[in-house]
Amino acid sequence: MIHNDQADRLRQMVRDRRGGATVVAVVSGKGGVGKTNVAVNLAVCLAARQHRVVLFDADFGLANADLLLGVSVTHTLAHVVSGRCDLDDVIVDAVGGVQFVPGASGVGQLANLSEFERRKVLDILGVLDQRGDILVVDCAAGISRNVTAFALAADHILLVTTPEPTALTDAYAVAKTLHRQECSATIAAVVNQAASRTEAREVHQRLSSVADKFLGLPVDLGGYILHDEHVPRAVRERAPVVLRYPRCPASSCLMAVAGSLARQTGAVGREESFFRRVVNLFF
Repeated sequence: MIHNDQADRLRQMVRDRRGGATVVAVVSGKGGVGKTNVAVNLAVCLAARQHRVVLFDADFGLANADLLLGVSVTHTLAHVVSGRCDLDDVIVDAVGGVQFVPGASGVGQLANLSEFERRKVLDILGVLDQRGDILVVDCAAGISRNVTAFALAADHILLVTTPEPTALTDAYAVAKTLHRQECSATIAAVVNQAASRTEAREVHQRLSSVADKFLGLPVDLGGYILHDEHVPRAVRERAPVVLRYPRCPASSCLMAVAGSLARQTGAVGREESFFRRVVNLFF
């Protein structure tokens, strides 16, 4: 933990910053539910709506959004954090007009970073916050401090789950953790791999009812994505499904989720930047 005077200097750095991009954090309770796939394809869909979109792979343990985008990276966020290169050397112009920041596998928990590494991460967030209209943050799965810090600093949280009981249970655990930390962002469930629209609504209803009963927490329905064999096919081909198979059922669903999200982000007006809010959460 850095000393109080160092924390004060960090806060001074952001005191005069203006609000930047609208931030969408994509989270999940467990791995294997398609969280990164949702984040990547939503970023592409939002860029297609003429938004300037930055996709930030914030999974510091198992970053793999680059595979789904079909990009080869030589430098990642880890190289910037260590001081071996600048952020401009890392940001990639990916397919669909998305600016992509490759994740830093192996960097570890933000809470365990050295002062130098922590300052570099905060510098990066400050730049990204001003670089686009929408910043999509692909968080790690679970409820580690890395996840909650980025989610709590976001404007919108998309909680990805599947109809599987274990996925639904873990999604509720994420919602409960964020609620206990006084999350002010809107939380919306995205039901992935749904057999039908009816099943997706039933899954959302179960999650929403439990969250309301035990937490008093509203969980909106952010949308659903139908089970579609085009999705794993696109993954094997290292391409976003919305670009490779734009007319398939899953792509139509993803475009609908992005459309709903775009309408919400257009209504967001905030004075405090993502950078400032992450500083306040960590220090």
